[in-house]
Amino acid sequence: MLLTGGLKSLLPHVLRRIIRCNRLSISNTSGMAEGYKQANVVILHKSLADDFEKFCRANDGPLPLLYRSQPGDWKCPSLSSDSDIRTDCLQYRKYEYGACTGSLKSLKEYSEQLKDMVTFYLGCSFSFEKALQKAGIPIRNVEQKCNVSMYKTSVPCYSTSMFHCNLVVTMRPIPESKLGAAVLATSELKEAHGAPIHIGDPGLLGIQDLSKPDYGDPVHLHPGDIPVFWACGVTGVEAIINCRAPLAFTHSPGCMFITDIKNDSVTSSGGVPQVHCISQDPLHFSIVSEEAAQKIMALETLIGIDPGERGIRHLQRQGELLGASLAMSHAGSVLLTTGFPTHFSHQPPEENDGPPGALAIAAMLQALGKQVAIVTDQRAMELNKKIIEEAVRLGILTKPIPLLSYQRENADSALMFLCEDGNPGRPRFDHLVAIERAGMAADGNYYNARKVNIKHLVDPIDELFLAAQTIPGVTTTGVGDGGNELGMGKVKDAVKKHIKNGDVIACDVEADFTIVAGVSNWGGYAIACALSVLRCCDTHGRYLRRALGRPAAPRPPLWLPALPAVRKEEKLLKALVQLGVRSGKTASLEMEVDGLPFYNTHSLMIEKLL
Repeated sequence: MLLTGGLKSLLPHVLRRIIRCNRLSISNTSGMAEGYKQANVVILHKSLADDFEKFCRANDGPLPLLYRSQPGDWKCPSLSSDSDIRTDCLQYRKYEYGACTGSLKSLKEYSEQLKDMVTFYLGCSFSFEKALQKAGIPIRNVEQKCNVSMYKTSVPCYSTSMFHCNLVVTMRPIPESKLGAAVLATSELKEAHGAPIHIGDPGLLGIQDLSKPDYGDPVHLHPGDIPVFWACGVTGVEAIINCRAPLAFTHSPGCMFITDIKNDSVTSSGGVPQVHCISQDPLHFSIVSEEAAQKIMALETLIGIDPGERGIRHLQRQGELLGASLAMSHAGSVLLTTGFPTHFSHQPPEENDGPPGALAIAAMLQALGKQVAIVTDQRAMELNKKIIEEAVRLGILTKPIPLLSYQRENADSALMFLCEDGNPGRPRFDHLVAIERAGMAADGNYYNARKVNIKHLVDPIDELFLAAQTIPGVTTTGVGDGGNELGMGKVKDAVKKHIKNGDVIACDVEADFTIVAGVSNWGGYAIACALSVLRCCDTHGRYLRRALGRPAAPRPPLWLPALPAVRKEEKLLKALVQLGVRSGKTASLEMEVDGLPFYNTHSLMIEKLL
């Protein structure tokens, strides 16, 4: 028997010959024939072959098709020169009517049955291990001399008439400092599953315990390691099990077919991918192309000008718009809030900065197929109902948005509002956004920019943001332009130091992401634009869909009409004026926001963002 020493440097045809002679004392092919593609193997009756190929094409992340044989053909000339699929895997599994009925070293005794069967060779993540090592990334399972960990997930694959199953993934522990390098090293290796489909908490894939893989061996994480998950070809095994075919064969997980094809001819076809953390509890990272990230950073720069010369540049943190938009892109349900009753002596007391930005975000979320609702003050329900009706009439929203109010009745009110039956494990919303919403100061009061206490006009919606900090998986964004808005607690020290009256008015309640703009509406417009950028980003889109299904066919994107436009925003501002909603700085019922004219200021900003 041959031991494992030196196997990584042997040529594939030599390794296949050794495997064929049953002379290896190893349990998997991870780390063998470095730099050469390895393949998962599925062998099934020819009557099922066309449908299984459709299943592979529809789920090419886990099932990248390298080669499909003719019935009874035991060779694969495009992958290897001298192979025999009956003998050239370390171990096989036999399935009868969906049940595994045996592990085999050879399929030669089934040669007669194999004459009517087709072999599928599918890409394998072992193929990218050399690329990871070249990038200075440790391969923990190779270090620990064990098979890679493989897990069934709760993520359904796209089904065909005969085949259906949930996605199977491999997990590799990657040092946090190397996450970007790991994504970059694998993203263009499409035939080896490409970039990861999830980085972070395994529970987000429905995996309960990393120490108990469904296939392979448990691989231990070192301090500072993050679990990174790639789509896995063992998904094909699950599909075979669910198909319940009378007879089928697969490789034994980890015991791959080694091809003669090298991985080193890959060239980048897209932008360099970036990795960004969007949640700490549960830990969750997202992926975006460098091009898309740069566009969003440019949007953030545009809205960061300070036309009122209030000193907001001291509050700005780079990358907050990107983080917020990524978190919203992953969210299925978003709760918005706005409303700053700065004009306490007028009726209504609201200013017109906030509602247009909130509706711009809502319109884009609607167009992207997400659930969206607005929570506001009880006293302002009728006003906000009219504003939403106007937004639908003007074509900003495709349909009315649910309008909610929040009142504190007991210590659990916020949790009951945000979660089904108050259960933190069942949140109603994934993300909360406050835009130009009066925020609670350190003394428990709410102040306008002139230091006037307007607490009597404000419902305690801040409590929802505080409660969200205790609910795993719920993230928050605050958008403001002066530091006294909900969510600005993240930059309160800078507000106290650099903003007029900041020592009194500074909001004390933090959001996960804090977007500071010259005018808060601009922040809303920028979020809408950023969400559109992300939806157009193939790198991010693949990550969102877990590399399942096919990218949308090129056509005019359905969400583009939801972007803010000068004409729509002009009509909305006119409608707000008709409803008595005033400019924040001047209390004027004119075509202005925060004392700045709509034409050539706000209209110009919208055009620049677009």
